Amino acid sequence: MRFDLVTIFPGFFEGIFAHGIVRRALKEGLVTVEARDLREYAHDRHRTVDDRPFGGGEGMVLKPEPLARALEALGIGKKAERSEDTAGTRVILLSAQGQVFTQAVARELAGLERLVLICGRYEGVDERINELYCDMEISIGDYVLSGGELAAAVVVDATMRLIPGVLGNEASGEFESFGAADAEIDVDVEGVPRSQHGAGGLLDYPHYTRPVEFGGLRAPEVLLNGDHAQIRRWRREQQLRKTLKNRPELLDKAALSAEDIRMIEAMRSQ
Repeated sequence: MRFDLVTIFPGFFEGIFAHGIVRRALKEGLVTVEARDLREYAHDRHRTVDDRPFGGGEGMVLKPEPLARALEALGIGKKAERSEDTAGTRVILLSAQGQVFTQAVARELAGLERLVLICGRYEGVDERINELYCDMEISIGDYVLSGGELAAAVVVDATMRLIPGVLGNEASGEFESFGAADAEIDVDVEGVPRSQHGAGGLLDYPHYTRPVEFGGLRAPEVLLNGDHAQIRRWRREQQLRKTLKNRPELLDKAALSAEDIRMIEAMRSQ
């Protein structure tokens, strides 16, 4: 998979992609990441890429001409003029006004061949670039960053790790928070899923490892007794408890069994 990042700070990404899973994926040729300097596509003497906003107001706005030239140099034409050859490509504007980036969006993007990410700066990007070239507008959260570079790095990391072969254990991308639900939820006699393979949109359950006791706290006994039915039930209960505490809105869309609902009601009454 190929990632092209259009930015005024191409050096920003050098350290971020030099470590961990991203570095290994780049080395093995599973992904390609290229940062493109937007200033190279500004044709005036000062390589100007921004200007004051029409209508007044604070800050500056990234000009449309350099961005259009940068996209065209990458082989990206206007949406209305694109051919079927670019069906596996998405052009994404990173901005605080975009739809929220989620694990579900990352899974969708991981099925593509190429992402072109435009890193907004200052007060934003001339909206005509969004309308003419961009397929999606994405925000990584309800807060404002100094620019889209951090957001682009987040999108690359979250998407790239879902590409087959990138993670050492491919199941690692599914045994975690926000994982897709299993196609068929097989439950045991107590109504608890036999597998936590797909989180079903819930948060992950807590994890423990050696030593058994640390800082005066002991790992839960249920994880030490070898009773897999009890472990499954405990893990499901902890998924629900953590989601109810930290992200209760996720429960509205999660795949819940009757036993799940009973446990949530009991937690709410405590």
